[in-house]
Amino acid sequence: MSLSLEQVDRIARLARIELTPADAEATQAKLNGIFGLIEAMQAVDTTGVAPMSHPQDVVQRLRADAVIESDRRAAYQAVAPEAEAGLYLVPKVIE
Repeated sequence: MSLSLEQVDRIARLARIELTPADAEATQAKLNGIFGLIEAMQAVDTTGVAPMSHPQDVVQRLRADAVIESDRRAAYQAVAPEAEAGLYLVPKVIE
């Protein structure tokens, strides 16, 4: 697939981008290069190849899932204007 100059101008107009004729030709060449790369990649036979989430076999280091802060809910709710049953009460704003 390749784009014509008219198609590039239409895309630029839809994207609200002003292109000079020289910019339109340069953009056309770049977009056609991208489409060529996509066509080449789609031509590769990938049957039997498992999809992968990352191109390299890497493992993310994870920290231990441990509680490091104490429960201070009672202290926070003590200074709240209104709290009930562990919940903060707020004024009704939608009728």
